Amino acid sequence: MTQTVQLPLWLFILIVLFAAVTALSHLLLPSVRWFFRRRFERAVERLNSRLKRPIQPFKLARRHDMIQRLIYDPEVSREIQVYARQHGVPENVAFQKAREYAREIVPSFSAFAYFSFAMRVAKVLAEAVYRIRWADRNDTIFSAIPEDATPVFVMNHRSNMDYVLVTYMASRTSTLSYAVGEWAQVWPLSALIRLWGAYFIRRRSRGGLYRKVLSRYVQMATNGGDTQAFYPEGGLSLNGKLQPPKKGLLSYLVDGFDPDGERDIVFVPVAINYDRVLEDRVLLAAHARGDRRFGARISVIVKFILKKFWERLRGADTRFGTAAVSFGMPLSMRELGKIDNVDNLSLELMSRIEAVMPVLGVPLVSTALLNDGSLNVIRLEASVAQLVAAVPRENLALLKDVATEVKRACRHMRQHGLIEERDGAWHIIQGQEDTVRFYANSIAHFFPEENDPANAAPAKQLSATAGS
Repeated sequence: MTQTVQLPLWLFILIVLFAAVTALSHLLLPSVRWFFRRRFERAVERLNSRLKRPIQPFKLARRHDMIQRLIYDPEVSREIQVYARQHGVPENVAFQKAREYAREIVPSFSAFAYFSFAMRVAKVLAEAVYRIRWADRNDTIFSAIPEDATPVFVMNHRSNMDYVLVTYMASRTSTLSYAVGEWAQVWPLSALIRLWGAYFIRRRSRGGLYRKVLSRYVQMATNGGDTQAFYPEGGLSLNGKLQPPKKGLLSYLVDGFDPDGERDIVFVPVAINYDRVLEDRVLLAAHARGDRRFGARISVIVKFILKKFWERLRGADTRFGTAAVSFGMPLSMRELGKIDNVDNLSLELMSRIEAVMPVLGVPLVSTALLNDGSLNVIRLEASVAQLVAAVPRENLALLKDVATEVKRACRHMRQHGLIEERDGAWHIIQGQEDTVRFYANSIAHFFPEENDPANAAPAKQLSATAGS
């Protein structure tokens, strides 16, 4: 036992390394993980104390555990067997395909990344680009949702800034899980999006196994109380109007809902409108071609963001007008009971979004100039005032007096290259009619008669003020 054993130096070093790794994995790492886990749990407790809707345990589950739970789900297991039969492959191959889909979909939420980084970036970027307006009733509507219900924000999709804007607005109340398209699956954006709790979906996938994995994840998240947000239009509006809804994610929620279960699902219609959509000409070009290839380069986007940050730091007013968010009347699935037709539900939600669309200065001025042609300031204010009189007052809650809005809207539209002032009157610049109509379309549903040339009436002098 006391005999000396000679070993080569490389073997001795290897033995020491193995011993160190064993000690680290069995003794030190569990203690370190426990230490940081306790600190994380205390941080989440402090964070939950100031949120209206605390972060749910589902949101904080480890990504590996969530993936395992998803791929071993009974419904997914049955679909794996179907996939194996249809494609003539062993079940273990189909199982690996399901695991691949789950790894692609499931996020890895980090409360630190969400609140310490994402929220601050969203706040700075949103306020650097827009003058933010938030309807007073929004907080009341959100606070009235029962604690045992899962809110699902159903939003119109005007711009990629929608993600930034609504995330910033919701940061005071809860965390959001977004369904994000394949456009964001580029490094490092994909890693950041997963840390912020969003999940990726393939818009064009028709495979039954993929749809089952996605639907079960959405249902598990909703049943776990994770606040959801999605766009029923399925993509950006190319012409400024609300698009016909798609029922993919909505059907998953309906299929997985148990009316007698512990948790209700409450849909919250969210209407978003802008004085300027950053991608307006890109969207219109895609609309003219009849496709959805936008061709925006990530380098251009990063350059734009950095430019805005720099101008903001120098004290310049970099904003492109107003961005407004307004909540509509919530819709409880428990109160609806059994839903036989998802199409009717999706149309009802889109109708509620349309009903609370914020009316802003640029869409009003765009509508007036398209209806009445070139106008001087006095006639333009009168035309806008006539439009304002036809809009429900709750949609004007974010609008200040007409004279101020017209002046501000004309300034933004001139900077945007849409209108010009000649001979004391405002004119739409030749070739920009489609862009001006893009903004007018966002509120066109309030003026059906004005949109029909046969029913168009001359502008009348009305009160030049409106507001909440």
